[in-house]
Amino acid sequence: MREYSIAAIPADGIGPEVIAAGVQALEALQKRLGDVKFNVDTFDWGSDYYRKHGVMMPTDALATLKKFDAIYFGAVGAPDVPDHITLWGLRLPICQGFDQYANVRPTRILPGITSPLRHAGPGDLDWVIVRENSEGEYAGCGGRVHRGLPEEVGTEVAVFTRVGVQRIMRYAFRLAQSRPRKLLTVVTKSNAQRHGMVMWDEIAGEVSKEFPDVAWDKMLVDAMTVRMTLKPQSLDTIVATNLHADILSDLAGALAGSLGVAPTANIDPERRFPSMFEPIHGSAFDITGKGIANPVASFWTASQMLEHLGETEAAARLMRAVEKVTGAGITTPDVGGTATTKDVTDAVVEAIHSSNV
Repeated sequence: MREYSIAAIPADGIGPEVIAAGVQALEALQKRLGDVKFNVDTFDWGSDYYRKHGVMMPTDALATLKKFDAIYFGAVGAPDVPDHITLWGLRLPICQGFDQYANVRPTRILPGITSPLRHAGPGDLDWVIVRENSEGEYAGCGGRVHRGLPEEVGTEVAVFTRVGVQRIMRYAFRLAQSRPRKLLTVVTKSNAQRHGMVMWDEIAGEVSKEFPDVAWDKMLVDAMTVRMTLKPQSLDTIVATNLHADILSDLAGALAGSLGVAPTANIDPERRFPSMFEPIHGSAFDITGKGIANPVASFWTASQMLEHLGETEAAARLMRAVEKVTGAGITTPDVGGTATTKDVTDAVVEAIHSSNV
């Protein structure tokens, strides 16, 4: 029996709803496969915790999480708590504290889900976006002086290091190398940002020599939005900075039909610390408690977690179940369906149990 310890942090908004659905899927896989066990411990950190304690998570949270094999994260953010407090109080300290420097966001059009792109269906859009997750525009460097005065200044310093760019570039090239098309697109803004972004371009060229079987090209981030929309078939693996990939991956999720189907993995490739897996959609307070949150992103995220843990059969079985359910038209309102979160979850659980492959 293979056992894994999973730390679940449902956190805010629809996070508890979709993480509960994901845990149900893990329990179904555990029962169906018979030789694997997932021990899930749930932590109540987030905006409710902040309202009670003045912090988003305890001071010893990282020490608590370090013993787990993986972290299953819901969403963070609340209407009555400033976003910089929720993000820098929970998600970013985990990502940075555990050096989860590779943020990996696969995107494809699932069966039964209609893309807003004309004539685009399953197979026409199949990307993986690799987001540098430890530095760049989200490094936290900068500050404000002369607050409230006419001469007030706010600085946000984008920090790029050679080691940081090299390691994410190698990760992206290796990932591209593992995919059938062996194609990588490097996204920067080196025409206007002449220091850090030019360094990105230069290091991409250096690292590319280590991967002669990978074809690669470069795009400016603004032109990339056009290419993603008009020529989705021309892309496969994409690597970009923390800010650029954050924006592009939201566009990718929308082009695939909904942010409700988009997953994320925050990876420590060296496996020194637990990696963290989360749906991309955020807390979505406008639908919290209505029972219509799309759990597909949470399922896909769980599949990424299973792959990272080496449970490739379980990961594939979960995604086959998801695609069977979406293909049958059992979908939530964000992708044009009428099903509830429970409807989709029950259908996925049933597909896991009934599948012979």
